[in-house]
Amino acid sequence: MSGKHISSQFDSELNAISTRVMEMGGVVELQLRTAISALSEMDIDAANNVIELEAEVNNFELELDHDISSIIGRRQPTARDLRLLMAMSRTTGNLERAGDEVTKMARMVQSIIQSGEARSLPTSELRSASELASGLLRKSLDAIARLDIHMALSIIKEDDLIDQEYNGFLRKLMTYIMEDPRTISASLNLLFLAKAIERVGDHAKNIAESTIYVVKGEDVRHSSLESVESLVK
Repeated sequence: MSGKHISSQFDSELNAISTRVMEMGGVVELQLRTAISALSEMDIDAANNVIELEAEVNNFELELDHDISSIIGRRQPTARDLRLLMAMSRTTGNLERAGDEVTKMARMVQSIIQSGEARSLPTSELRSASELASGLLRKSLDAIARLDIHMALSIIKEDDLIDQEYNGFLRKLMTYIMEDPRTISASLNLLFLAKAIERVGDHAKNIAESTIYVVKGEDVRHSSLESVESLVK
């Protein structure tokens, strides 16, 4: 992910961190794919599998935090190497929080199934939004692995699509609640599920912003889209 150093051991350590972050991302992607399946099929076993993976994601975060802190303390990296390690730390945190959101999704799917009202409520839009969020997460990991700032920029733009899906679904859900107040409980679960999907997209966007930070040396987390585009181009 970065240029060669005098110390080949340092290169090995950086590559090991990158590999472990990608492995962690793979587990979160698996969680999200399984959650989408649980939602599509109203499959409680798939939802259970998502929840069981939470401990693995948490362990990744703890181990990577320790390893990154250790490298910074021993190597005292400067400039781009330090930005890279900070970006890996941010990515780890965003992946853990994305995993938390997906676990919430699985628990909500369980609740919806148990309520017995799953078939009467709109879920097709949620499946579309989930697949969009999954694609963004995958692309964000590819972007930071390759330090591809143009891919990162496209992810930041695409995050708005998930926001639009969320707002449209919210309006539709309100219509269902007004037509049949008995669906309020299950509808609220769907509402929180939609919010969790939106937040997964936000975490993918955060990872993309970290990619730009490594390459350009500028923190764009609170910058306008126009200024990010100008920086990347």
